[in-house]
Amino acid sequence: MRVCVEEKDGDTGGALTVTNSNGSDGSVLHVEGLRKSFGVVELERLLALKPSEMFRTVEAVQNVGFTVQRGEVYGFLGPNGAGKTTTIKVCMDLIKATEGTVRVFGCDPRNRKAKQRVGYLPEHPYFYDYLKPQEILDFFGRVFGIDRETRKKRIDALLDRVGLSDARNRPLRKFSKGMLQRLGIAQALINEPDLLVLDEPLSGLDPMGRKEIRDIIIEQRDRGATIFFSSHILSDIEHLCDRVAIIHHGNVVSEGPLEELLLSEKRQTELLIRAEPVQIDSVLSTLGVKAVRLGASSRIVIDTGRVREAIESVHTAGGTIEQVQPHRDSLEDLFVRATGGKS
Repeated sequence: MRVCVEEKDGDTGGALTVTNSNGSDGSVLHVEGLRKSFGVVELERLLALKPSEMFRTVEAVQNVGFTVQRGEVYGFLGPNGAGKTTTIKVCMDLIKATEGTVRVFGCDPRNRKAKQRVGYLPEHPYFYDYLKPQEILDFFGRVFGIDRETRKKRIDALLDRVGLSDARNRPLRKFSKGMLQRLGIAQALINEPDLLVLDEPLSGLDPMGRKEIRDIIIEQRDRGATIFFSSHILSDIEHLCDRVAIIHHGNVVSEGPLEELLLSEKRQTELLIRAEPVQIDSVLSTLGVKAVRLGASSRIVIDTGRVREAIESVHTAGGTIEQVQPHRDSLEDLFVRATGGKS
């Protein structure tokens, strides 16, 4: 069993507490009551010689809480400036929270044992542009204490997996944004992490690159890793994630299993109907609804309480019911509704 060694009184000396490798609730990442504020200088007030008024506080994150369970893919969504990257940086121990609790594998995020089990891709990865991909990956491998032979095998495999084998000896200053993003994914995987944290991992990639990164995320999930990532590409979130949290103005406004969140609040049902056009027209006229043509079939959405009426209307018109299922909103509908827009 892996254990997490909590270090007290700094990194040198002090009492040690040993806890389980996950949180008491089985979580891999747990955030509760997180708040982060920044002091901002108002330059115009400074120039107006009003030093007593030149500082103000910005609440980047006000009250964020969520729990990521082992083995799931968790999506973190929100508009620009909502607080996604700030939250991730606190979880990665890059900035300190003003208030709240963060636990990584049941430990304080500063814990070195916990950090060794995490792979992280920042929103804007930066590497020294005079280095080459294999040099970058070798450096990160040494940071994690990976022996030379193992490092070489992993570097070869990762460069091949992210499509950079042919560029392994090319200086990074000659890389495109998409190539740098691929290298960022590779460095996040060099330690074969149990928790993979990705901040906008699909940014700057062409459609083929996006598909390859999606495939890598699925591979890591199947390997047993837990994935926590943010993205503005809602179709990718909908395709990959088990659960999501939507953050807006520094607060989590919607959170839970994706399938449950996408079930229509209006309690509607979808019917897939196979019928001749004249029969479909009869059904639509009777029910007062619209249809979407899907090949040789048509789909209608109706209040769940009228499903029996709809089935009888289809049969009366001479059509056939092919499928009946609860109506799901799109993730875009959910996102717009949760962030205060009109869907």
